[in-house]
Amino acid sequence: MDKMPAWADAVLVPLISILLAAALSALVILAIGENPVDAFKLMVEGALMRSAGWGYTLYYATNFIFTGLCVAVAFHAKMFNIGGEGQAMIGGLGVALVCLFIPFPHWSIALLVAMLAAGVFGALWALIPAYLQAKRGSHIVITTIMFNFIAAAVLNYVLVNVLRPTGAMDPATAEFPAATHLPTFQDMFATADNPLFRGSPANVTFFLAVLACLAFWFLMWRTKLGYEIRAFGFSESGARYAGISPVRITIVAMLISGGLAGMMALNTTMGEAERLVMNATEGAGFIGIAVALMGRSHPVGIFLAALLFGFLYQGGAELALWTNIPRELITVIQALVILFTGALDNMVRMPLERIFMATRRRNG
Repeated sequence: MDKMPAWADAVLVPLISILLAAALSALVILAIGENPVDAFKLMVEGALMRSAGWGYTLYYATNFIFTGLCVAVAFHAKMFNIGGEGQAMIGGLGVALVCLFIPFPHWSIALLVAMLAAGVFGALWALIPAYLQAKRGSHIVITTIMFNFIAAAVLNYVLVNVLRPTGAMDPATAEFPAATHLPTFQDMFATADNPLFRGSPANVTFFLAVLACLAFWFLMWRTKLGYEIRAFGFSESGARYAGISPVRITIVAMLISGGLAGMMALNTTMGEAERLVMNATEGAGFIGIAVALMGRSHPVGIFLAALLFGFLYQGGAELALWTNIPRELITVIQALVILFTGALDNMVRMPLERIFMATRRRNG
């Protein structure tokens, strides 16, 4: 018998962890002489109470959905893919190449081809660490971390020496042709009488992220491949006995993981910047680890966790703009959320398990 109901594990444990992180964050804000209640109200106002704030929140959440799904695929196969950042960088290179060198008649066609390019480039960047893990026993954590640095170096070289327009100073490509520009939420929902999402970078890629969540659920719980990935992650020896190839599952899971990370570049490169720039990922590959942990590697949980971190990013920008609270404090809050939902998960889980077991004994 399970020590705790599934709903409590999926809802109560993350919720209590978030509340503990919020309480500790409030103490930090008090320690620097600011009012935590006012700070929280400002974050909510800036991130959720205006359409422009929602636009930024959903823009950040889109990045975190893709990288959270990236990490979750690897988690299900009992691998820790820390290379989402580098895979997203290389995915952005794939997006830039097709947008710059293929004359598209319409953004919808450009988006389909860019999706393929981003996924393939991200997957190929994950292939070498996957092969080294499957065939040579190299630890996936070490190789994916190192490939983040290699990706940054490759991207820097390409932007400075290959794709930078003549006479330009900043390491970036030329702006993509207008036919590849994706519709923003402002384009889709604003009217002359109601100018919604003014100036926000949220775009049609958000709906692709939602579709990716649905596809992830279908893959993991409704297909043979998803069953094999989860079976391998649950017990490698049992999977071997059932005829599941560890080499194949390791490589396929990492290819899917890298492809999802690469697709994040659709949002930052094609949707927001409309060109490829350095540091477009802005740490989203690492935030994806926290999103996958908090979301229990389930697409619904990942979607909600991505919204939370999108709120923290946009709310933190509002705090830095309108108060004396430094932008770095939001990094502290994010770290506390990660700490309580990840490293200190058992601190919440074990007391809850004791409570539920004691309740069962009294009732039965």
